[in-house]
Amino acid sequence: MPLSETQITDALRAVMDPEINRSIVELGMVKGVRIDGSHVRVTVALTVAGCPMKGEITTRVTDALLPVTGVDRVDVELDVMTPQELEDMRRRLQAEGSAVHGGAGHAHAQGPPIPFADPESRTRILGIASGKGGVGKSSVTVNLAIALKKLGHDVAVLDADVYGFSIPRMLGVSGDPTIIGDGEDRLVLPPQNHGVRCVSMGFFVEEEAAVIWRGPMLHKFLRQMLTDMWWGDPDFLLIDMPPGTGDIAISMSQYLPRSELFVVTTPQPAAQSVAQRTGALAKEVHLTVRGVIENMSWFTGDDGKRYELFGAGGGQLLSDTLRAPLLGQIPLVPELRAGGDVGMPITVSQPDSEAAGAFDAIARSIVSMGPARVYKRELQIS
Repeated sequence: MPLSETQITDALRAVMDPEINRSIVELGMVKGVRIDGSHVRVTVALTVAGCPMKGEITTRVTDALLPVTGVDRVDVELDVMTPQELEDMRRRLQAEGSAVHGGAGHAHAQGPPIPFADPESRTRILGIASGKGGVGKSSVTVNLAIALKKLGHDVAVLDADVYGFSIPRMLGVSGDPTIIGDGEDRLVLPPQNHGVRCVSMGFFVEEEAAVIWRGPMLHKFLRQMLTDMWWGDPDFLLIDMPPGTGDIAISMSQYLPRSELFVVTTPQPAAQSVAQRTGALAKEVHLTVRGVIENMSWFTGDDGKRYELFGAGGGQLLSDTLRAPLLGQIPLVPELRAGGDVGMPITVSQPDSEAAGAFDAIARSIVSMGPARVYKRELQIS
């Protein structure tokens, strides 16, 4: 039986756009299918010329069609959407977002509602916090995000460490956000790598520039990143928070009251005593500390012996103080640091390593514990 356009289109429905995570057929990106015996040519319209994910789209289309019975060769031709097609896509996505989040959110006089604040949003907000810098909080954020992705979840990261942003480099993101439309109705698509999309202050300032902001600007930044970006409907949004107990944590309590905090510390008691202040802040602003993650717990030498270079017991002591479980201990390995420098996190470069295994175990624990608060507006006490 000869191939039909319907067969090809049905196979393409499984191809997800890497930026939007929606079927390229549903998004109207498939502009033409031509069949010449066993040779199939597909024309795909990109959102913007020079789309950084064009290679990935070509690969996904080819991989989806070659297994179809009767297909021996696939050619993918790339085009660009017209302004009207982009506008149709923007409207469709925004309407979809409103439907997913109940058409509402956390209303605020300063701008549009925050979708993740809607009580019915299924997205779990994980704030990755620390009492001070230098404990590997951002490394934990990136590797935990990838570990959650490996479990089959849709994951996004917001780099809210405004003064020390590093997530794009650690995640290996090199492209800029894609902007569809303009003005208040514009749609900004976060770039992604390793299956995790992210947004960071690093997309908006020069690499060497100093961010000199006070509280109101930080407050505005967090809100704008939550409302201007098209995050879709991720299972998890990880927020890499600045160290300490400053403005971002306070803003999160206002904008995202269902946030769950996970505190990163190192083994020495001095680090624990600083990290517990994060727990004190969480209590003051009514956020829930769900767990503690101890980083740099030990170094394994060539002799196979573990050396506790930074002491021991800090993670468990913090866990006891905050009454939150110690979810895991991450060993100190050079590859963990090196991977972050070149955009190849250890959960990607060495998935079978001890460190990657620790992140995988922490991710499974977070999934199994479920959200901190569950609310359904349909349930009422009469």
